[in-house]
Amino acid sequence: MSTATPRTPRARRPGPPPGARRLPLAGVLRLGRPSDIWFKPALSVVVSVAPPNLALLALGRLDLAMYTMAGSLCALYAHNRPYAARARTLAGVVLGMLAGLAVALTAASLTTSPVLLVTVGALLAAVQKVLCDATRVGPPGHVVLSFISSASLFVPQTLGEVPGHLALGAAAGVWAWAVGMAPGLLRPHGPERRATAHALNAAAAYAETRGDGAGSARSRAAAAAAVHGAWQSLLSTGARSAPRRALERLVVRAEVAIAAPADTEPERLRGWARDLRGTGPVPHPDDLGEAAGELLGVEAELALGERSLLRRLGPLAPIALRVALGCSLAGCASLALGVGRPYWALVTAASLYQTNVTLTWSRGVQRVVGNLVGVLVFAALVPLAHLGQAALVLCCLALNFGAEALIGRNYWLGSVCVTPMALLITEFAHLQRPGELMTDRVVDTLVGALVGFAAAVAVTNRRAGHRVEDALDAVERADERAVRLLDSERPAPGALESARRDLAGAVVELRATADAAAGEWWQRALPEERVMRVERSGHRTLAATVRRQGLHSVEGAQA
Repeated sequence: MSTATPRTPRARRPGPPPGARRLPLAGVLRLGRPSDIWFKPALSVVVSVAPPNLALLALGRLDLAMYTMAGSLCALYAHNRPYAARARTLAGVVLGMLAGLAVALTAASLTTSPVLLVTVGALLAAVQKVLCDATRVGPPGHVVLSFISSASLFVPQTLGEVPGHLALGAAAGVWAWAVGMAPGLLRPHGPERRATAHALNAAAAYAETRGDGAGSARSRAAAAAAVHGAWQSLLSTGARSAPRRALERLVVRAEVAIAAPADTEPERLRGWARDLRGTGPVPHPDDLGEAAGELLGVEAELALGERSLLRRLGPLAPIALRVALGCSLAGCASLALGVGRPYWALVTAASLYQTNVTLTWSRGVQRVVGNLVGVLVFAALVPLAHLGQAALVLCCLALNFGAEALIGRNYWLGSVCVTPMALLITEFAHLQRPGELMTDRVVDTLVGALVGFAAAVAVTNRRAGHRVEDALDAVERADERAVRLLDSERPAPGALESARRDLAGAVVELRATADAAAGEWWQRALPEERVMRVERSGHRTLAATVRRQGLHSVEGAQA
């Protein structure tokens, strides 16, 4: 999703930690380019949602659509993952969705206290946010999970009905899993081909800078991150098949370009990236020869410095507190104002929280603008949707497609479709007064955004600065290890490649950590000069390891 990139603040004078920083407005609503695969989640969610909803429509039980939607919306996840990894991720998402739904339905059957239900919803949202971030499940993250569980809290329920409703969600979840896996029958290596193409294009963009100029450092970091992502994608495919080995050679070529940008032909890299589209054969850069043997042969060492799940959970504690506090206060504020659907305010708050306060602010602006425009879209659609339940279902399907097709351009644009869809879903059981729905939605959007952002500002993330220090130390240790091996005449087999992979992962992690910390409030000034120095040193060492492994002459061999 498109969001504003926070700029790293400069500490110009000594003194106390910087306080409130300027929040961006320019560019927050700017539309970006659509994703290369925007149509995949858009089509998948329609195919996943349509059969259950149409079946319930035929049976006259459209009031049960909330439970089937819980499973169907799982089809939105994991479209960038290779199919071996996608199968596991989708199964985990379905189980997580059902777990949240089970807690919500059980709570709804045991109490009718709105304050208690809001509290349960806030805690669920915090758990879902932390788990989605720690497991790096990818978009749409925790937002869909929080929407389903929060809405289910306010649906009248008895304990005896819970198993049947969960069974409906599970059945739809199995169908969503099948929908998500179906494209693999036609293009089994599509995701890793796209990841490799992205690495080639990013390397070509860096090669065009020739390693100097104002945008060189940022372009190099982007290329390193793309290569890192490509290796992760290839590693998650399972067996090292022939197509995977061919893709590995192309990723190596991207690494060569990063190491020697002045000797690289960017258009050749882009040509290979174009050839990876479709189902044609994978390009085979024969000029690598035997030089890539070590790079392609250390299967066990390609872990890229991934941290364990428990280690990733630790730094997320401030984010969890923000979500729990912001969602509970937003829901309670909505109750105090007499709004009949406090979960809308709760979900609005939950949807705001990003990696730092600056990005949370940007998401808040996008959410408010998108929801307000979406309410107007709902007003225009009401006459059509009220023609009958079939028209209601078809309108929701169209909005599902529109939301996923547009949200990659910018979050607010996708919200223009999400908002009327959420309003129409409330009418599956019975038609309601449009004016009341629209008023409640506007109030809950404003309350959720204001209270949610206030919680993000109030709960400071002091750990962000410590994480930068830890990331710097990790890069320096990996750099020192790689340099020692470079100085060694005969390093142990695979040792240099292992060190290079560790250093590559640490450098990418440093850049992500520094960018996240740059958007936080009320913290000490970041060690910007040290970050730039260590990052630059890490990239120089990575280039030296590539040259040591015999790949520096590849471009010369082409001539």
